[in-house]
Amino acid sequence: MDRPVKQRLVVVGNGMAGMRTVEELLKLDAGMYDITVFGAEPRVNYNRILLSPVLAGEKQPEDIVLHPRAWYEEHGITLHAGDPVVAIDRRRRVVRARSGLEVGYDRLLLATGSSPFIVPVPGSKLAGVIGFRDLDDVDTMLAAAGRGGHAVVIGGGLLGLEAANGLLRRGMAVTVVHLTDSLMNQQLDPQAALLLKAALERRGLRILLGAQTESILGDDKVEAVRFADGLEVPADLVVMAAGVRPNIALAREAGLYCERAIVVDDTLQTYDPRVYAVGECVQHRKATFGLVAPIWEQARVCAAHLAGRGHRRYVQQATATKLKVTGIDLYSAGDFNGLEGSEDLVLRDRHAGVYKRLVLAGNRVAGAVLYGDVADGPWYFDLIQSGADISAIRDRLLFGPALCEAA
Repeated sequence: MDRPVKQRLVVVGNGMAGMRTVEELLKLDAGMYDITVFGAEPRVNYNRILLSPVLAGEKQPEDIVLHPRAWYEEHGITLHAGDPVVAIDRRRRVVRARSGLEVGYDRLLLATGSSPFIVPVPGSKLAGVIGFRDLDDVDTMLAAAGRGGHAVVIGGGLLGLEAANGLLRRGMAVTVVHLTDSLMNQQLDPQAALLLKAALERRGLRILLGAQTESILGDDKVEAVRFADGLEVPADLVVMAAGVRPNIALAREAGLYCERAIVVDDTLQTYDPRVYAVGECVQHRKATFGLVAPIWEQARVCAAHLAGRGHRRYVQQATATKLKVTGIDLYSAGDFNGLEGSEDLVLRDRHAGVYKRLVLAGNRVAGAVLYGDVADGPWYFDLIQSGADISAIRDRLLFGPALCEAA
């Protein structure tokens, strides 16, 4: 019996979320669609999470490629790299690329990702002010590092600290600027953040906390950064790592419903039943996403619906954050800021560089922050998710599962 004519799937975005969805779709039904992919970058799909090791010299750009050109060819996927989609005509079901190329679709998958938030201060458009989002940004940083001088990294979250570490290792003097009084305040409690700050300063980073950027100084290119308290720091390069913004302009111009991001339902479908969206550009039940685990789950669910196997639903789940910042292991999960009436169990070993804090609500673990020794993190996360009663092992809880099981 002849196979029905293939449907046309157009994927807008050649990054990790979109291509993971295509991978999952190919596992379910490799012959259902003729697939066309448009990417803004003139490259194949690569692992953005590994940009920091490329910057630090631990990996080469070719080491982080996820899908070489041969993969697209092998699966019959048409790739238009370096030719982003600039318009979607939903009535005609056609996308138009910057080159003028028009391609029709039966299903459309938006995976437009996000862009670095460039702090809107005077001088933010000067040459030498960049984000940290793609391989072009890495090339710009490496060129600056080759000339030496000073770098200012605005943002003391994971991305900012990784950029700072890479530039330091490449020979630049680096100042990290953070608006709040605590590094990585989304992932760490103040005590763990203090330990991290001390460790990074020992490595040679200068860290300014509670510092509000007022302006970036220079004529043709950046020369210094001025803060609200009047302090000025010389800068040959300024890296903005103060968060991201979902890329929703294309969807919004096409008339798709957007709030902070492209609004999707539990099937990753937009308000147009022919259009799906995944990754950092989507908003599901008021939440947006930046970690890999939820985005991979979105890819699985979306692929199931594109393949016509519509039994799966995307459900947001608590996630644990395991990070390695410049060789320092960190782990956080649950509500580590504490709830009303909660109690803390704390272990500190300054000599070993270990800090553990468990937040208990009643006889259950509500949150955990681990610094230096994170081996027990998944066990604590299981306790948080299961809501297990820990009253019988409370006095041994900080020492991990082996002692607790022995009890």
